[in-house]
Amino acid sequence: MNLYELALKRRTIRKFKQEKIPLGTLKKLINAARLAPSGSNLQPWEFIIVEEDSLRERVFPNLAWAGYIAPAGNPSPGERPAGYIILLVNKDIRPEGYERDLGAAAENIMLTALEEGIASCWMGSIKNENLRRIFRLPDNYIIDTVIALGYPGEKSVAEDLPSDKSPRKESIKYYKDKDNVLHVPKRRLEDILHVNKW
Repeated sequence: MNLYELALKRRTIRKFKQEKIPLGTLKKLINAARLAPSGSNLQPWEFIIVEEDSLRERVFPNLAWAGYIAPAGNPSPGERPAGYIILLVNKDIRPEGYERDLGAAAENIMLTALEEGIASCWMGSIKNENLRRIFRLPDNYIIDTVIALGYPGEKSVAEDLPSDKSPRKESIKYYKDKDNVLHVPKRRLEDILHVNKW
């Protein structure tokens, strides 16, 4: 699968098979992340791989899952992530304006994961202070986001919203159908693209 196909295929997955991800594969994801673009090439990022069972169990309750469909979208025992990557910012390198850097790194992680058959859920709704304590982070580090990882245990599909040219009447909220497939409405290409003019 080429990069464009991976970008089109990538969906957020919140339920996972209980199959361990090899540590070498997780390190490969970080290697892709470290080569992401970074403003002024400052590279303010660091990453924590969480793959040990007891630590995964401690991380899980500190994350908020699928707000629109909670609790149906929350992973049950037996569906929880096989690992996490915690994306950190070193404030001594870049105290502000790092969000684009970490966003680019996160996308590299998720696309590389998908190439390996691994699904992901990128989360910013986290209990930051609890995670800081678990990992004993120094004060000069910020937890930016967390990416949950695992082999997919559910199906998610993107679908086009009706045209934006009239006032939005359709919901952007994702939902599960009767077959437990997650549907994610997306704005149509022709509604967001402007070529050489507004």
